[in-house]
Amino acid sequence: MNIKFAILGFLSWRPFSGYDLKKIFAQSQSLYWSGNNNQIYRSLVQLHQEGLLESEIQLQENNPARKLYTITALGQSALREWLTSQPEPPQLRNTFLIQLAWADQLDDKELEKLLVVYEEELKLQLLIHTERERRGSPNPARTEREKCLWRMISQNWSAVYQNELSWVHQLRSELRKFSGQTEPKERKKDHE
Repeated sequence: MNIKFAILGFLSWRPFSGYDLKKIFAQSQSLYWSGNNNQIYRSLVQLHQEGLLESEIQLQENNPARKLYTITALGQSALREWLTSQPEPPQLRNTFLIQLAWADQLDDKELEKLLVVYEEELKLQLLIHTERERRGSPNPARTEREKCLWRMISQNWSAVYQNELSWVHQLRSELRKFSGQTEPKERKKDHE
């Protein structure tokens, strides 16, 4: 995900501080982003330098002053241009599949344990996602259509986890056919 356009999108909703944006990204499953917080602040500075947003210092009575960012007309135009650009296909990076590719070196119990741990992690992530959605994510809801878009994004994430859980169940079922028939490659070498 291009963090700059996500920032512009949120600022098209309403003004935010860098800290507010950091919290939104941390809470949002729908807008997964694996970068660090410094990238948010660097992107804000860069977007400001490019004239895509403005900032103002907001004084607070009992708290330190904070910098509040607002999207400019140029920023709104850049966001709109990006929104009408060619969509990218999803970036499917599942490191577990790489781990699984070499899992034939494990014995049956080790492989089963690996799959159980992965399944439990998926269940946990689905539960976290469901709970975040129940509590209400910081999503704009300016129109009924926008509410629908955000709801469908959330449903997409739920479907991803549910599909992965179904796949793990199927994999475990398929592997039962080989139970007791395979010996890890490492052990085969020891016997030779």
